[in-house]
Amino acid sequence: MSELSNARAAGAGGARAGADPERFVEIVDVVKDFGGGTIAVDAVSLSIRKGEIFALLGSSGSGKSTLLRMLAGLETATSGKILIDGEDLASMPPYRRPVNMMFQSYALFPHMTVEGNVAFGLQQEKTPKAEIRERVAQVLELVQMSRYAKRKPHQLSGGQQQRVALARSLVKRPKVLLLDEPMSALDKQIRQRTQIEVTNILSSVGVTCIMVTHDQEEAMTMAHRLAVMSEGRIVQVGTPHEVYEFPNSRFSAEFIGSTNLFDGAIVEDEADHVHIESAALPSRIYVSHGISGTLGMNVSVSVRPERVAVSRTQPNQPYNWAAGTVTNLAYMGGYTLVHVVLDSGHKVVANVASLALSELGEVDADARIYVSWSAGSGVVLVK
Repeated sequence: MSELSNARAAGAGGARAGADPERFVEIVDVVKDFGGGTIAVDAVSLSIRKGEIFALLGSSGSGKSTLLRMLAGLETATSGKILIDGEDLASMPPYRRPVNMMFQSYALFPHMTVEGNVAFGLQQEKTPKAEIRERVAQVLELVQMSRYAKRKPHQLSGGQQQRVALARSLVKRPKVLLLDEPMSALDKQIRQRTQIEVTNILSSVGVTCIMVTHDQEEAMTMAHRLAVMSEGRIVQVGTPHEVYEFPNSRFSAEFIGSTNLFDGAIVEDEADHVHIESAALPSRIYVSHGISGTLGMNVSVSVRPERVAVSRTQPNQPYNWAAGTVTNLAYMGGYTLVHVVLDSGHKVVANVASLALSELGEVDADARIYVSWSAGSGVVLVK
């Protein structure tokens, strides 16, 4: 068997025949109540596919880390069920669970070499020495750390230490790998490169991975799907593209990336479009999808900054435009964030590509401009 085949076998973790790959990890109505009115996880249900990289994304106190710790067996669910490969984990102690958890601190033993750190878990399980050598060599090659096998952790960079911690987690061939803020100890430039490296490693192994992060970019870069959490509940589940482009609530729209929100009331709702009147704009808001709402219903419309166009003259369209005054420009290299206060007093941010800004001509603070967007650029939020 080739090393890559061995790696894939490691990710499979000896899954039983007949297990549903679409529900490889099942979290069913899980509650964690710490008492005193503190419900950290509130009736959460999730299905995670075999081989999927799944991210739990939320701010501090959202319940994401508590949910991960329940999967690892470090916390006990108050109620509900957690199953992996069809097996209920309720009565299973942490050391017997088919999971391995990589902590944000990496927790490498400073007195051990790289290969000693990676081998430690297998040695504790009394794995034969020949098998330990083979598996350690394979996983170090997988994470491109073979040449550093004899080094101590203090002789490695942060990114290298992170790969050693990943190798130590993968060498035991868990069915599910749990990552707790895996990149938080790295600086931004190394973190961006390591995100791609780790994603490629996990994909080549085929291990099912659940990661916790508060970093939106990390979740969007690494995860096949993600769940946005707030106050112990799941707000939205989907691919990064689905959650970003089609948020289902104000919370998702504001938490994932940045957005412009316009409050208003429905004045027309058809199968293929909806018209909304908002005090923020002199024109109606026109969105090219219906919502099956009721006339007069209060809603919000989310428009991402990169969807907002700026111009010197009034757009030739009867909807989705307003005039305003530039208050600030933030040059970001390939694009500029143009902050505008509309005549209504409503604030809008436009993400304008450098080429488009140069074609517009010099724009300074206090310049008068128009903002606009297409009918397909807005998403109506009803909750």
